Amino acid sequence: MISLALALLAPALTQVDSPAPVAPKQAPNQALKAPPGTVWVEPGVFTMGWDGEDGRLDERPAHKVRVDGFWMDLTEVTNAQFARFVEATGYKTTAEVVPSWEDLAAQLPPGTPEPPPGTLVAGSLIFTKTRGRVDLRDYSQWWAWTPGADWRHPKGPGSSIDGLGAYPVVHVSWYDATAYAAWAGKRLPTEAEWERAARAGADGARYMWGAELVPEGVHQANIWQGQFPFENKLADGFEVAAPVGSYPPNPLGLFDMSGNVWEWTSDQFQPDLYEQRVGAGEPGAVIENPTGPKRAADPRNPYSRDSYVQKGGSFLCHADYCSSYRPSARMATPPDSGMNHLGFRCVTTPLLWAEHLERARAHGSASSEPPKKGAD
Repeated sequence: MISLALALLAPALTQVDSPAPVAPKQAPNQALKAPPGTVWVEPGVFTMGWDGEDGRLDERPAHKVRVDGFWMDLTEVTNAQFARFVEATGYKTTAEVVPSWEDLAAQLPPGTPEPPPGTLVAGSLIFTKTRGRVDLRDYSQWWAWTPGADWRHPKGPGSSIDGLGAYPVVHVSWYDATAYAAWAGKRLPTEAEWERAARAGADGARYMWGAELVPEGVHQANIWQGQFPFENKLADGFEVAAPVGSYPPNPLGLFDMSGNVWEWTSDQFQPDLYEQRVGAGEPGAVIENPTGPKRAADPRNPYSRDSYVQKGGSFLCHADYCSSYRPSARMATPPDSGMNHLGFRCVTTPLLWAEHLERARAHGSASSEPPKKGAD
């Protein structure tokens, strides 16, 4: 992933709401109703990571993990849901605030000169197709820092989310996703929780639905077809993000766990995390509720102290460049960065949700509400 600091300064320095869900499983505490628009993910053991074809080094070795039960949002958080959060709180996203030089300098090589006055402006990163083949090692060929791009203006100034309430909210930083989750009585999933939910019914498989990318010719996810990054044949029906729930859910009823937009997690990134995790325990031991390291070590963003894992891939994923629509695939970026293929979904636990309901009762209102069908 390209960081906010590098994207913003490169030019100056170089020159729906949820669809109708399947009936969700209930948590063991039957007296506590499931949060609206969520499904219960049973506690259990699964295979995390991937040793097979397509797997990158940071996905190895595959290992057994156990996580406690939790509720997970059926879909990625939508524009309509995020708009209700902003309306209730007055929150401004990272992309809507002019970045400070101090924050950016912390992500850049020591001695990087401060850009000229007026260079730093609010905005976010937008993908643009190239005119032909390019060096796939140079992501600046297809990512452009766009002043005025934010969650309300996903394609930049002049665009809007009118009529796009059921689409996933994008251009949200890790800070934005965390703020929404806290308001809603939830949190971001750990990487292990996310992968546990994604692998429901297909533990140890290459894809979330099995061994074939397009079984019986039916597209299972919103990803890239053609030649990346200049030719998209749109065989799955969408060029960029699709409305949530446009593709078949997994056996738990979770939509878009593969493709559409990347999803933030709560874990910091480290490329050899799985090696260290497995090496620290007894051979074959099941690892309980793992989380990421306290500090990131991200080769793509070497000067950033923090770099958080994203899961699930996006509409840009293709085998020519990456096959990150696989459940084991991992990506990371600094927490202040946003892009038009990056969103999130939340999880909560019985304890966290009960505390949220108690706070809501104490204040005479709730800070989250059931999705409203068709809302913009």
